[in-house]
Amino acid sequence: MLLYLFYRPAATASCRLPRMWLLISFWSLLYLDTVWASVTVYSQLPLGQATATAAAANYTGAAAYDPTVLNPPPIPDPAPGTQPFIQLFNSNTSQGGLSIPISGSFYGFSIEMSVANQVLGVNSTFLQVPFLNIMAAFKQRGGSPRIRVGGNTQETAWMVDSIPGGKVLIKSKGNSSNPTQTPALMLSPELLYMMNNISNLVGVKWFLGIPMNDTQNVRLQIGELGESILGPNILGFQVGNEPDLYGRHGVGGRPASYSPEDYFNEFGVMMAAINNDTNMPTKNNIIGPSVSTSQWTMEDVFNTGYIPAYTHNLGAISVEKYPDDNCLAVFGGAGQPKVPQTEFALYLDHTAGVNIVKPFLNASAIALANNKPFYMFETNTASCGGFPGISDSYGAGLWALDYGLQMAYSNFSTALLHVGGQNVYYNPFTPPPTNQTSFHQWTIGPILYSALIVSEALGPTDTAQVVDLNPNNANILTPGYAIYEQGTLARVALFNYVTDPTGAHAYTASLAVGGGSSGQPNGSPQTVKVKYFNATSVSQKFNITWAGQTFGNTFESDGRLQGDLDVKTVSCNNNICQIYMPAPSFALVFFTDTAYTEATPDNPQTFSTTAQTRVKNTATVDAAVLSTSNGHSGSQGRNILGSTSLEHNKATSTYVPSTAALVALAFCAILIGHHNYLE
Repeated sequence: MLLYLFYRPAATASCRLPRMWLLISFWSLLYLDTVWASVTVYSQLPLGQATATAAAANYTGAAAYDPTVLNPPPIPDPAPGTQPFIQLFNSNTSQGGLSIPISGSFYGFSIEMSVANQVLGVNSTFLQVPFLNIMAAFKQRGGSPRIRVGGNTQETAWMVDSIPGGKVLIKSKGNSSNPTQTPALMLSPELLYMMNNISNLVGVKWFLGIPMNDTQNVRLQIGELGESILGPNILGFQVGNEPDLYGRHGVGGRPASYSPEDYFNEFGVMMAAINNDTNMPTKNNIIGPSVSTSQWTMEDVFNTGYIPAYTHNLGAISVEKYPDDNCLAVFGGAGQPKVPQTEFALYLDHTAGVNIVKPFLNASAIALANNKPFYMFETNTASCGGFPGISDSYGAGLWALDYGLQMAYSNFSTALLHVGGQNVYYNPFTPPPTNQTSFHQWTIGPILYSALIVSEALGPTDTAQVVDLNPNNANILTPGYAIYEQGTLARVALFNYVTDPTGAHAYTASLAVGGGSSGQPNGSPQTVKVKYFNATSVSQKFNITWAGQTFGNTFESDGRLQGDLDVKTVSCNNNICQIYMPAPSFALVFFTDTAYTEATPDNPQTFSTTAQTRVKNTATVDAAVLSTSNGHSGSQGRNILGSTSLEHNKATSTYVPSTAALVALAFCAILIGHHNYLE
């Protein structure tokens, strides 16, 4: 592919070279290093948008853009009923079995500390506009978004006064000892100033991770500066991440025998340091124990006396859980990696969310009995990055909706969906690789829709109560929930996990609303509004919509919902509202005008880009021309790689003839000849 390359023409006088030197220069230019250049390609389609099933091994690019599409599970036999009747009540006191009050900010995000500079922004004055747009959408629907910056990388994080170039963080792979091979981190206060500026714009509230890898030399600078810079925008500090894995992975040099009692004692050292630190005046916002439960149960920690011993420090009780893992495929080891096609069906019915939550019902009750909220502090489809074709599918979107509402029903107060880098499949949102920011936008995963829909389902009043209806004779393929807000029925959530392009396994739910003991009027409203989360298959990865709108496909999103809003109005007859459910689908039914308007902002808050990248020495190539060019991929030949930065990149150097230099030299030769002719 022939690109326009940067070249600054010399003055004519500089071309007056002896002919021998001209020949030498011509020969030397054949072996010049890579020329600085960049190219903007418009309307480029993301790779692999085919819908045919593909094996993950056939794709060698970044996991975040893996094109693998799986086959939907077969239609079950017998299939679920197609005419379920669901009795509801106007009053929460009549319905019974509801959760504690839940915030519309229930679903938040856990951003791995090492990728915060990719997701949040470059520094305090250069913020990621797509991230701001996404957070604004959540703020307008459910209240202040909750974001945790931490994870495995918090354990090896160090706060320094500043980093050259005004960077917010730098990574050093040489000191890493954490289980997912993420690098040690050096953080600058600029990261916290950046986070505070985001809060000022879109109301984000933060959890920050404090390292616990070395209790002999406690490092609290993240907490100290976090309090002083973020102030009321700090929700809490997580001290220690997945301590039940410390022994298995040798975090901080701990032995394999590391036990809940060892953790209890070391956590006590951390609490003593915080209690004696005058630069951390707030002492009661610590989040723990954040175990992964792969080695210890929550009860193992509670049995040490953890809650009563540290109750004055603990702001919330936390756990982290992934329902599955893809670690053998990512890191290798003994045994056979799990097959995504086989695993897919495990995510596609109501038991998936129920079974994740069930082991924590006792822990949730213990937390509430001690007046502590219970958090799912890190979760997603599968650890070690998720599965290709599952984690980035519409089916994962249905799973995350069901799982989130099941957690809310089970008295979790917050759940954070984890966000990693380019090497994971499960991201709710992924910025483009840093060398592609001039021509690619963000990529939105299906579970971002799920989080936004849960925010709409719960509303902004912090009074939402959720009940699992177990409709359709408790069929696991057609679950449903009712959400009460301020004591009154506000919304109903319905699912259809079945994929059937013929439409034979669509169903129509009859929602009947009766009166309540609070004296509210009997019967259903005259009409209800319905929003659908739509795709044609659970395996679909693109063209997913929420109420007719979409965030776009791979590399297409600026963080705003695009397209016309499509909300259905359904008439209710004889106190029954009939809701049609395609196969597959999710529907959110609004029973009051207030419930609908809370979830549907008239004037969405958005942000415009005020800075451009790669604006110098850039060529524009028409897509039609590019599609028929003879360009080569970076994997061919001698692995010739390109850089979009203005700086010279030695790592991408290769000895190739420079077209621009040769053209310039030829032009210079013409000038010499012309000059000699005139003389």
